Amino acid sequence: MAKKSKKNQQGGTPATVALTAAGTPYTLHSYDHDPSHPSYGEEAAEAMGVSPDRVFKTLVADVDGTLTVAVVPVAGQLDLKALASAVGGKRAVMADPTLAERTTGYVRGGISPLGQRKRLPTVLDTSASAHPTICVSAGRRGLEVELSPEDLTHLTNATLAPIGRA
Repeated sequence: MAKKSKKNQQGGTPATVALTAAGTPYTLHSYDHDPSHPSYGEEAAEAMGVSPDRVFKTLVADVDGTLTVAVVPVAGQLDLKALASAVGGKRAVMADPTLAERTTGYVRGGISPLGQRKRLPTVLDTSASAHPTICVSAGRRGLEVELSPEDLTHLTNATLAPIGRA
């Protein structure tokens, strides 16, 4: 993995600041975001030349009144029932986007599972374990961070569960 640049350490996003503070190895990928692209995650995969099954999107859901982060491959969808089950809940719905932005400190399309304003329960889809590294948002559109699924799980205190579906 590439070494972090001095710029990332001093003026990075909350996600890169958290990674640097933890001493976690990562690679930062930057690309020109096209606001007209229909999918942020698929755009990231295309721009980086990475398989969409290695690029994960960060979604915020409301599980029985508790905001919960779900990290699933961009090539698939979140299974809300599986997410609720993974955290011992009964019902999950997608969170209000404004509430998700306010709670995480990130804008929609750039929500990272790392460095959030408020630490939320996090569930990472088990498919992440099939890859040595995965990519997740680094905290803004057009910026992705590549790290091991184990490091992401450790840093977010995530539960691994089959929450994605094709």
